[in-house]
Amino acid sequence: MRIAVHQPQYLPWIGYFHKMMQVDVFVFLDNVQYKKREFQNRNKIKTANGPIWLTVPVITKGRFHQRVKDVEINNTERWREKHFEAILRNYRKAKHFHEFEEFLNKLYSLPWEKLCDLNVFIIKEFAKYLEIGVKFYFETELNIEGEKTERIINICKKLKADTYLSGIGAKDYLVEERFKEEGIKLEYQNFTHPVYPQLYGDFVSNLSILDLFLNCGKESLKIIRNS
Repeated sequence: MRIAVHQPQYLPWIGYFHKMMQVDVFVFLDNVQYKKREFQNRNKIKTANGPIWLTVPVITKGRFHQRVKDVEINNTERWREKHFEAILRNYRKAKHFHEFEEFLNKLYSLPWEKLCDLNVFIIKEFAKYLEIGVKFYFETELNIEGEKTERIINICKKLKADTYLSGIGAKDYLVEERFKEEGIKLEYQNFTHPVYPQLYGDFVSNLSILDLFLNCGKESLKIIRNS
């Protein structure tokens, strides 16, 4: 059984779902420390003036050591309306916008309190659209201990996984020898960002997968698999 783990991100990029397609089980790392200025509460979309960030405001003051599962959204800001308006303004002419309009209306009308709940809802809906039949777990369900390499190994052992698929960026800190010692095969994601039709001129990579969906619809599945 192949497994991957990742912190739940907001409107994740294409590579997030490419990894998900390669495994049987996907574990949300919801019990690790939340890090600011990463992709857990923000991502990019494309506009006529270049990419812009959509950022979900969260409460971090005095909560430096809070876990991902505990991060609260700052709903004193009108982020839901702003995000929906930004997507509508920049993608309403996209070929497949109509396929997602109902979902987006629902997404930005629900009263989200926790960032993790928002992100997982989006990820599961996007995975369903891509027909990804992976089984999801939350780290907190597994009662995992340890840090970095040991944490990953313990997750694999808990779920009886024989193969761990890692992002290439983790090569800098994973202790590969430990996986050999535990009889777990360590693989790294082989991903080349696809080029696909977009609005607004020259192609821009590393955006939210929403850009791919709104421009390409169900062709997104084939485009990701061929990457």
